[in-house]
Amino acid sequence: MYLDVIELRDFYRTLLGSVVARKVGTAVAALGRPEPSARVLGFGFVTPYLGSLRGTVERVLAFMPAGQGVLDWPPEHPSATALVHEDQLPLSDASVDWIYLIHALEMSARPQVLMEELRRVLSPGGRIVAVLPNRQGPWARSDISPFGFGRPFSRGQAKRLFNSVGFQAEQWTSALHMPPVRSAPLLRATVPLDRVGAELWPAFSGVICVRATKRTEYVAAVRKQRVLSPAFRPALNPTPGLAGRSPG
Repeated sequence: MYLDVIELRDFYRTLLGSVVARKVGTAVAALGRPEPSARVLGFGFVTPYLGSLRGTVERVLAFMPAGQGVLDWPPEHPSATALVHEDQLPLSDASVDWIYLIHALEMSARPQVLMEELRRVLSPGGRIVAVLPNRQGPWARSDISPFGFGRPFSRGQAKRLFNSVGFQAEQWTSALHMPPVRSAPLLRATVPLDRVGAELWPAFSGVICVRATKRTEYVAAVRKQRVLSPAFRPALNPTPGLAGRSPG
């Protein structure tokens, strides 16, 4: 179940939200950057992380799922956002080159269906970057941030999901190695806390980030809809008194 878009917006306006955006954004940037000719799509609530790409690539779009709601973005510019259904994206096949998934897979009721639809709109050899709550980390067990909602992932679970829909996971990073706190003094000390956490307990990061590439040899399974037939077919009973009577 998706969080409401207002809750997500308000979180990123807080001091903790700005710290999270900076830490996660650094981990995402370490996974590579789209080339200038790339068409980029963000799905979920990705706008805090897309601003640095505007003006450096051909275009940037931000799709927000219907269960979440949508906000206009970017401010003071023509809107690049749209409210969409996760299994019916309003894009043609192979129309984008990079996709960023944040606050998306863990909240989707059908993550495999979402991934299949994202694969459809991704160009051959295109890349997808996903940020996922770490099942082993303390952030997945706290409602202090949006990463405490939905279904957390381990690396193995994320890799299996990506493989099942024709993606090859190639590179991993992590972020939020400090404990989830709102205290301003502790947040101001996030640099040393994060460094210590990354060295002492790297497996317990708040999020895991993965970059995967679309495999061109993958053949999607055809989903067949089951059509149920009635067990009994009612027979037409003749109207009493009309049996055997000829018309007319």
